[in-house]
Amino acid sequence: MKPFLLDGRWVETREAEPVHNPWSGEKLADVCVASAREVEAAVDSCHAAFQTTRRLSAAERAATLDKIVQLLAARRQEFIDTIVAEAGKPLTFAEAEVDRARTTFRFAAALALTDEGHAIAMDASTPGAGHFGVVRRFPIGTILGITPFNFPLNLVAHKVAPCLASGNTMLLKPAMKTPLSALLLAEVLLEAGVPAGQVNVVPFGHQCIGALLPDPRIKMLSFTGSVDVGWQLKSRAGKMKVALELGGNAAVVVEPDCDWRTAVPKIAAAAYGYAGQSCISVQRILVNREIASEFRDALAAHISEKIPTGDPARRETIVGPMINAAARDKVLEWISEAEKAGARALTPVKPDGLSVLGPVLLENVPAGCAVCCEEAFAPVAVLQEYGTFAEAIELVNSSRFGLQAGVFTSNIQKAHLAYAELEVGGVTINQVPTFRVENMPYGGVKDSGFGREGVRYAMEEMTEPRALIVNRLQ
Repeated sequence: MKPFLLDGRWVETREAEPVHNPWSGEKLADVCVASAREVEAAVDSCHAAFQTTRRLSAAERAATLDKIVQLLAARRQEFIDTIVAEAGKPLTFAEAEVDRARTTFRFAAALALTDEGHAIAMDASTPGAGHFGVVRRFPIGTILGITPFNFPLNLVAHKVAPCLASGNTMLLKPAMKTPLSALLLAEVLLEAGVPAGQVNVVPFGHQCIGALLPDPRIKMLSFTGSVDVGWQLKSRAGKMKVALELGGNAAVVVEPDCDWRTAVPKIAAAAYGYAGQSCISVQRILVNREIASEFRDALAAHISEKIPTGDPARRETIVGPMINAAARDKVLEWISEAEKAGARALTPVKPDGLSVLGPVLLENVPAGCAVCCEEAFAPVAVLQEYGTFAEAIELVNSSRFGLQAGVFTSNIQKAHLAYAELEVGGVTINQVPTFRVENMPYGGVKDSGFGREGVRYAMEEMTEPRALIVNRLQ
């Protein structure tokens, strides 16, 4: 039985959930699941710990975060092996995730030392004359963090690191499909000296969430996960702050004025890496009609020759298993629906093993088909032609999602137009929309989310500005 971290102690419960390797089906562990009683105790613990954490100095917070960076480095291989095993993430992607998590905590350590306060020009208005004013940001309290299966370490880090840097506390609910990486991180937090109760890593069922949302001790919900669940939670969150990082349907636009052949391998890797199980995985590939035929052939050839599928523990693997058979079977139904509506598969549709699906490239997909307009979260991409650049922008914006979009062009005017007109949270030029680094703002518009992550931006979400006004004439 794998215990969870509550108030600085490892807690075992009678109820447990098995965690399986999606590639082999092997049971990796039975993870203890908290009851409503333990969840309530975790909230009590966070609430009490906040009286300590809100008073920690910047130096103390930064030192703890630096220690976490060091411990992640020391246990790097252990984290890599855990991510490969529980998430089915290919080895090179797991290595990148662990290194990115270290960077996330490193940025948080640096930002903990940065005073974001600023002076107010009080005498800019007549009543303010003779007054001195400053604004600083203060931690808000306990945050409920809910994370998904696909980045079981770094998406946890993107909630925990800014929480620690800003002096808040967190009840973290990791995904039940991949809780082992978060529990391993809990070991690191404990060893680094994070105060008891500041971060409680507690797997629990969705049925407990409803009782947490109206709890006045919880000041913020930070949720990364499915669109429907995220917006339902927000509608029930009452007065608490809410940050949602939800689904996507990422599009990349390829103009004929760029060196589009160099874009092919980037786009293929972004569409199919880790079986497409990323919110910003490339799902729609929009190609100008002038180069569409050549691009199609080049992309299909690259997929066939350079995008291997198989055991995630092998270094050459790009497409590993999907998280489970149900996820694969759902997208197979979507592919079949599209083919019945006239779509054509340019690559073989090859389900294999427990939950494997080889990379699929489709063309002539009607716009209303789910594989085109919904989030596939699978190794599936749709190839679409367009005429003018304005048409391409319209196609990108036709989605109900708006997380990130990419444009390949050598025309600076088109780049600026894309930035101005695309209805997304982030625009990448001559880069795939799957690109993300830890210090950039990350989040979406429309159905894709609410608020922003990225360490600095998450810290802003987790704090409130407070003004100090001093009358110097008294």
